Amino acid sequence: MLRPDKYELPVSFRLLAALIAGIVCGDAFPEARETGFALIAACMLLQAAGLFRPQWSMPHGLSVYLCMGSVGFIIMSGRLHAARYSFTGEDAFYRLSIQKPPEEKPRTYLCTATLLDEGRGDSLLPCSGSKRFLLYIAKDSASATLRRGDELLIHARLAPPGSSHIPDAFDYAHYLARQGVSGTAYIPSGQWRRIGHTEERSFRQKALDMREEVIRLYRRLGFQGDELAVLSALTVGYEEELSEAIAETYTVSGASHILALSGMHTAFLYGLLALFLAPLWTHWRFLKPFLLLFIIALMWGFAFLTGLSPSVVRAVVMCSLLLLVNLRTEKAQTLDALTAAAFLMLLFQPAWLFDVGFQLSFLAVAGIVLLYPKLNALCPLKPGPARKVWSLIAISIAAQLSTAPLVMHYFARFPTHFLLTNLWAVPLSTIILYAAVFMLALTPFPALQSWCAWGVNELVRLQNSSLQWIERLPSASIDRIWIGTAGTILLYTVILQANRCWRLRTLNSLQAALICLLLFAAHRSASLILDTPQTGITFYNIRGCPAVHCLAGGSHSWLVCTDSVPDASGLHTVLDPHWNRQQLQPPTEITGEYKDTSILVYNQLVHYQGKNICLLNDDRWRGKTASRPLKLDYLYIAKGYRGGVAELTSLFQIGQVILDTSVSSYYKKRIREDCSLLHIPCRLLEEESMVSFPALP
Repeated sequence: MLRPDKYELPVSFRLLAALIAGIVCGDAFPEARETGFALIAACMLLQAAGLFRPQWSMPHGLSVYLCMGSVGFIIMSGRLHAARYSFTGEDAFYRLSIQKPPEEKPRTYLCTATLLDEGRGDSLLPCSGSKRFLLYIAKDSASATLRRGDELLIHARLAPPGSSHIPDAFDYAHYLARQGVSGTAYIPSGQWRRIGHTEERSFRQKALDMREEVIRLYRRLGFQGDELAVLSALTVGYEEELSEAIAETYTVSGASHILALSGMHTAFLYGLLALFLAPLWTHWRFLKPFLLLFIIALMWGFAFLTGLSPSVVRAVVMCSLLLLVNLRTEKAQTLDALTAAAFLMLLFQPAWLFDVGFQLSFLAVAGIVLLYPKLNALCPLKPGPARKVWSLIAISIAAQLSTAPLVMHYFARFPTHFLLTNLWAVPLSTIILYAAVFMLALTPFPALQSWCAWGVNELVRLQNSSLQWIERLPSASIDRIWIGTAGTILLYTVILQANRCWRLRTLNSLQAALICLLLFAAHRSASLILDTPQTGITFYNIRGCPAVHCLAGGSHSWLVCTDSVPDASGLHTVLDPHWNRQQLQPPTEITGEYKDTSILVYNQLVHYQGKNICLLNDDRWRGKTASRPLKLDYLYIAKGYRGGVAELTSLFQIGQVILDTSVSSYYKKRIREDCSLLHIPCRLLEEESMVSFPALP
């Protein structure tokens, strides 16, 4: 039955939308920070002028939204400005303080440090502002003893974070700027010295120490391997020990939200506390405000135990606001509490808007609030076990619908067995969480705690093995999906309009939903046509795996690597989004001799579609001559070659030189000078995101 269209967004949501829009603009245009102050000043002047000349006044709502957007613009651009640092490009002395426990890497220790003093001439002068840097300190017996609070005197070159600037790739430099990190530095052995140590710790550092103590307790109780990693992630949000295999298992099976400590776990904890305290406020209603405040205090204690993880903090903020609202009314205002939590957290830390966990957790809760009631009402069953199963299914569908576009956008994947996973893993993880809380409560009783630890370990092992079984099921996930930013926005618009149509059941809402669906389909079709790669050759600005990508003009391609055992994981990490956009399958990796009807590779010489390419990362061609130089369209020089270009002209007739990012400054200068004298075009990958050429004769 048709009825009037009275559906409107709440004011709190519109204020949040204005703040988010301002943060996005401040992140995209940090140089225009003064624009935000100008907008606020203009709104205030117009409102003041309206007191005397009403025709000059600005509508109150519009001025409020403009001011809120300007506030978001100012705080986000200010954060990016605070991370900026004037780099000299030369080695100098610096004094820094390590802020977090060093993280072990394959060849270095990664230390997050605050710059205290910087070298200027022969003296050290205090640094203006609090600048953070990532220090990669070479592994040795001395660096293995580093700990948080150590003050170091280093001799190194501070540099801005590198970024590949490849389309669709993860922008590492901008990510670090959002986190307040100004730059990085590699410090060889012997180029640093520990000059002091401070035991002063911030509130956050004390919380992290508490989390480390809980993890040490788990180890003493016998947890290890994947069981230790999953339990640490599930209870205190420590994910550093998760192996790639177990993380992939949880992602493919659709259970990654279980490892991401957030709203679900906070809800479980609240449910446990309410189970014990609800009978008290049922009999003595005057105790309810005090007991709810007590629950809020315990939940913030849980957040402290997790090291004040942003995901847990936002969940506890939302739950605290919801409980405070319920002190005045019996009707839960979940959507208002969710909006208020997001608003307050973004005012405090605007960069959280770009955190994937922040986006997923809020969208999941919003989806449950908006979609679950209608989905749950579809089931005609009476209260009972079957009804509870359907409620769990409805919650799972609502959360999956609200997060699926974002999951596809960030991870290019959609788990198809999410219902089976959630029906099994959510109840089991609830039991594990409650059992872990009980295990921690038994700390004064070591013998009982050991028995409880054995049971928790078996439950975690059961959960891991069951999810591995789901992972191995046919078509466990749809991979290599690409919808892009515009497609993600359009898909969310379709979901919102469909929900609006479902609620209002009006002709206008139905038309709007169909129009959005058609726009998404048109965008998707256009992307499939426009993003299909053409036959060509591409060189990428990525360290660690020099290679040439030969594209066949369809979904197939070849990646010819310079090394016999290439480290292509980093290359795939950066390029997979770009390849997904082009609908490319993972390229065939070639590390030695290779021949088929399309491509020939011999002795690091590549012949593809009438073009000749030489991949040079050693001295195999130095000192050699030929009676007839080989025509070479592209000479790709990577780290390992120690000569110039002039000495290769007797062997090759070089059309163009491509210099890899790994080439040292000395050889880069030498090769460029040779190319200038020989009138050979030379292109540096570090100056371009990537270099592409058509591979036609």
